[in-house]
Amino acid sequence: MKIAIIEDEHLASSYLKSILEQQDIIPVSSITVLKSVKDAVAFFKENTVDLSFMDIHLGDGKSLDIFEETPVSSPIIFITAYDSYAVKVFKHFTIDYLLKPYEEEELLEALIKYKNIRETFNPNLIVESLVEIENKNEVQHHFLVSHRDKLISINDSAITYFFATGKHLFIHTDSGSSYLYNSNLKDLVSKLSSNLFFKVNRKYILSRKHIQQIIKHSSQKIEILINVDLPDSEPIILSKKEINNFKNWLDS
Repeated sequence: MKIAIIEDEHLASSYLKSILEQQDIIPVSSITVLKSVKDAVAFFKENTVDLSFMDIHLGDGKSLDIFEETPVSSPIIFITAYDSYAVKVFKHFTIDYLLKPYEEEELLEALIKYKNIRETFNPNLIVESLVEIENKNEVQHHFLVSHRDKLISINDSAITYFFATGKHLFIHTDSGSSYLYNSNLKDLVSKLSSNLFFKVNRKYILSRKHIQQIIKHSSQKIEILINVDLPDSEPIILSKKEINNFKNWLDS
C-alpha cells in the first residue's frame, strides 16, 4: 500500500511516518512525504496512492488549493488544528481527522476507520467539507497591540498592511502608525477577511482599499504600489505562485 504525507512540519511528518512504518493494521510498501501545495500538486498529477495524510494549512497555501489543481482519488485523513466546529464538519462528511497534537492510538483508530470506508470513499465530499470550513471560519476584525503603557485594539478597516521582517510582524495603519503584533503571516492570513486582505508574498499582506496601482513588468513579475509609505525601499513584488489568485481576488 502506497501512502502520501502532505505536511510542512518536519517533526510532525517524521512522527507520523515512524508510526506508519511500525503499525500492523495496514501493509505499507512506500511512504512519500510532501512539504507544500506545489509539491503535492506535482506529485498527484503523476502518481496515485492508496491513502493520504494531509495537513490543512501548508507553508505555501491550503489543502483546498491542491484539489483545485489536480484530482486526488485516494481517501484522506486530515491532520488539523481546527476548532470543534471544523471537527463536526469532518464527522458530518465521514472524513477522518487527527487533531493536533494527537497520540499514536488516535492514528491507529483512524487507520481502522480507513479500512472500513475506503470502498465507499467519495473525493468530492473532501472539497465540499473544506469549502464549508473556509466559509464558516470566524474572521478576526480587531487586533490587540501594546504601545508604551497602553493596550490598543486596531480595527481591520484601519490597517493598510501587515509587514513581516525576521521573526517580527508589524501592523501599519492609515494614521501612519506601526505596531508590533504577536503573530506571523502564516497563522494570520487564515484569520483575516479574504475580501479585504491578500497575502502577496512572504513579507506583505495588503489591504485591498490601499492598493493604488499594479504594474505588470512581465507575465511573471507584477509590482504593487500602495498609497502609504513602505517600511523599506524595496518594491512590493507579487509572488509568482499567487499571480492568478491575486487576479481572481481583484476581480471578485
